[in-house]
Amino acid sequence: MNIIILGASSGIGLELARCFAKANHTVYITGRRADLLNNLQAESPDRYKVKVFDVTEPATSERCFQEMVADLGTVDIVVVNAGWGTINKSLDWSIEQGVLQTNVMGAAHLSVLAMHQFLRQGSGHLVGISSVAALLGNSYNPAYNASKAFLSNYLSGLRKLAKAKRMPIAVTDIRPGYVDTAILGGTKPFWTQPVEKAAQQIYAAIQAKRKVVYITRRWSLVGFLLRHFGS
Repeated sequence: MNIIILGASSGIGLELARCFAKANHTVYITGRRADLLNNLQAESPDRYKVKVFDVTEPATSERCFQEMVADLGTVDIVVVNAGWGTINKSLDWSIEQGVLQTNVMGAAHLSVLAMHQFLRQGSGHLVGISSVAALLGNSYNPAYNASKAFLSNYLSGLRKLAKAKRMPIAVTDIRPGYVDTAILGGTKPFWTQPVEKAAQQIYAAIQAKRKVVYITRRWSLVGFLLRHFGS
């Protein structure tokens, strides 16, 4: 299979790319940091292809996406993992704006590009890396939680679109809890899981074409409580 992972320079995206490469798939890894992408490519040059771009630049994103499609011919899976967040107790607008531009506009744009490609092909699988944070607002980083709520809702809409068109296009909403990546800033809250374990579970969920999945599985209980009792 041919896979595109948007946001593969570190964290979940990087480890998920390794999962696909180990299964002998061709993986296009993308991101802004060429050095990190090149380091990953060096691990398995015959499996990885690299494309460097910033999802907040629409024209460049579209050009690069179409270049990857042209190179691969057919795209089986697109993983929208590009995103970031940080603590913003002071509600600095430059931070809020940056998060929204990446996690909302960038993620939505690449999701639309992927869906158009799948509609042309007649099949495909869109995977969005959302978060348990999508289920509840947060005063520490309000834009991040809101952006993930948008992504989950958007993925739901795209799934319904595929169904309405009667196309075999799968859409998977991945909702991780705490995963040991840079976004935690070195802290380890309860139930923090190694990124390798999270990536393996995400890979399994993609293979099963799950619609919505919590990572790790115990977070489904938290998701249930937040959906019914959160405020």
